[in-house]
Amino acid sequence: MNQNTTKLLTDILRKISNTHHIRPGEIPDIDLYMDQVTTFMDEHLKGTRRYEEDKILTKTMINNYTKKKLLPHPTKKRYTKEHLLLLIYIYYFKDFLSLTDIRAILDPIMEKFFQTENPISIEDIYAETYELSEDWISTVCHDIMETWHTASNSFADCPKEDQESLQIFSFICMLSFDIYLKKQVIERLIDSIEKTE
Repeated sequence: MNQNTTKLLTDILRKISNTHHIRPGEIPDIDLYMDQVTTFMDEHLKGTRRYEEDKILTKTMINNYTKKKLLPHPTKKRYTKEHLLLLIYIYYFKDFLSLTDIRAILDPIMEKFFQTENPISIEDIYAETYELSEDWISTVCHDIMETWHTASNSFADCPKEDQESLQIFSFICMLSFDIYLKKQVIERLIDSIEKTE
């Protein structure tokens, strides 16, 4: 693939590596009203939007999550730190999982750890998974570059004018298949969680 395409991918991966995710210490210790929740999420997750006009979280979304029991009801119209942490998980899961699957994942967590006497809190869980994901970013970026190099060796016998577009198509297909396989694993894990309950 040509230098411009390689540079583009390098820039994309650099941006992904530097994307600011919500650190555990950034979650407010005070309860927030819905407008404050949407503002907080918009400010802290704006780097994850594809388009400038994309909404991170709206009042309608929050109400829908509550109605579908993905999120516990607020107390006196206020959302706790634990609510915010659950909303962050929902935000990331909703791009590739159904609301039913998200609920299946979060139900056991909410039941055991949401505002309970359990020594492990949702805040502890978020801190641990945040740390794991931060460490995982460089591994994923490295894997994407390896996939890129594999795709860039495809269609070597094609005419030059078609080669790059076919290599990019191959790269997109390989990344998509990776996502497809990982989604299959997630769905089967969710199914096993539901069977054991």
